[in-house]
Amino acid sequence: MSETNSPLPREVADAYVDDLLALDPVTGTYLGVRESYRRLPDLSPAGQAALAELQRATLARLDEAEARPGADSGIERRCARLLRERLTAELAVHEADEGLRSVGNLGTAAHSVREVFTVTPTRTEEDWAAVAERLRAVPAALAGYRESLALGLERKLYAAPRPTATFVGQLTEWADTGEGRGWFEDFAAPGPEALRAELDESARSATAAVVELRDWMRDVYAPAIEGAPDTVGRERYARWSRYYNGTDLDLDEAYAYGWAEYHRLLGEMRKEAEKVLPGAGTPWVALAHLDEHGRHIEGVDEVRDWLQGLMDKAIDALDGTHFELAERVRKVESRIAPPGSAAAPYYTPPSEDFSRPGRTWLPTMGLTRFPVYDLVSTWYHEGVPGHHLQLAQWAHVAEDLSRYQASVGMVSANAEGWALYAERLMDELGFLADAEERLGYLDAQMMRAARVIVDIGMHLELEIPADSPFHPGERWTPELAEEFFGAHSSRPADFVESEMTRYLTIPGQAIGYKLGERAWLLGRENARERHGDAFDPKAWHMAALSQGSLGLDDLVDELSAL
Repeated sequence: MSETNSPLPREVADAYVDDLLALDPVTGTYLGVRESYRRLPDLSPAGQAALAELQRATLARLDEAEARPGADSGIERRCARLLRERLTAELAVHEADEGLRSVGNLGTAAHSVREVFTVTPTRTEEDWAAVAERLRAVPAALAGYRESLALGLERKLYAAPRPTATFVGQLTEWADTGEGRGWFEDFAAPGPEALRAELDESARSATAAVVELRDWMRDVYAPAIEGAPDTVGRERYARWSRYYNGTDLDLDEAYAYGWAEYHRLLGEMRKEAEKVLPGAGTPWVALAHLDEHGRHIEGVDEVRDWLQGLMDKAIDALDGTHFELAERVRKVESRIAPPGSAAAPYYTPPSEDFSRPGRTWLPTMGLTRFPVYDLVSTWYHEGVPGHHLQLAQWAHVAEDLSRYQASVGMVSANAEGWALYAERLMDELGFLADAEERLGYLDAQMMRAARVIVDIGMHLELEIPADSPFHPGERWTPELAEEFFGAHSSRPADFVESEMTRYLTIPGQAIGYKLGERAWLLGRENARERHGDAFDPKAWHMAALSQGSLGLDDLVDELSAL
């Protein structure tokens, strides 16, 4: 192919998305591609190898594209940087065989098999026919996942025992929701009568596959990995940190930053706690007081509606003043997460055509009473102006970027950093109405600082600093990490346990919130210094939200130049 006919980086990136969707219909479903709704991916070693081969071929095409005239324009350059960084990081994970020991309480291929149904359309009989076909694909998908884990056992590549035990428990809950039937059967129950027999049969086969996987995990896998470490060590952690943060971090500097933020936030929390409960002693005594005596929402339906109202009010207040939002970006839905989820709230972005809106999801963990202090800044994070405004804006401007930059090229720390920055922005703008809400915000910030400390500390077995009020001079273990996290969080014990299992499941991801926020703040400060009195926060926010995803180093560079 001649140089004049060869593609530019954005064309390479979007061709990669097309090829990816043929291999990964889960991603296609999140994007709203109808052809994806009936299928599930090949989760076997062969399926993983096919994806890696696509990534290698795309990198080779990118080499050619970057040599083309026009490839150095700003929009082409940003896309090329992102595509190269993401595919390189993903290949590093694949080549280390991490996909052969991916077990935990969230984010695994098995979790994606279930969760994709929650964003699969179910409006028409045709939609439900696609659901039935996808349900029939569950056994093969889970069998491929099991084949990958079995190869990992053969190669002595073991998952962590604690996340494995949690996963077995989740599979048990998916297999029986308490009504004598599994989650897939519950999901299929509202389907049309014309497809009733087909849906019931395919849902039962999906549940049987869950039971089969659960029994194998419990009876074969878990005994085989008994005694394996729960932590990953520095080399594996650095690889995963690159994957989630889009840059090679100085992990020791990041650990020190976590402690600096811990001490700063603790001072602020003490001031707010004194306003909530004078003489409380510690911020967490004041937070416990709010659990019992603070404002709260009673009822699951009621909290869903209250969260919807919170987001609607935020959109009305921010649009035209601090952001300029397209009408389709203004729509976001509040949902209750399905049983068997991890404990943390989460967000799912809109489909590419916005036929499915962005949605926030609240796991209730069996509760019916919800303290307000624990919800306000969390929904600024998950919804507006957090994940929803960023990811929906990416979808809105996808034609000006590339499909890749607006969707599958997302760097976790970029998105989580924006969402944490969004919490801080709402504090800066005065949206946290009283000491109760502000203490809840600071508690959420402290949780993110503690994540940096314990995630890096326990996986690298670092020493606890001498000026720490907690076990100074000792080296981190998962047990110490859980004790520290629980002592510096208002969350209940089951949430703390779920969080610690999460850090053991996906090492390097949890640090991206605080480190990503730092990148966003640094980029804003650099832009403000460059513009001086002419700095326009609204214009900067919209330009920042319209540039697509970037790794953290690239993000600071681009934000600073806006």
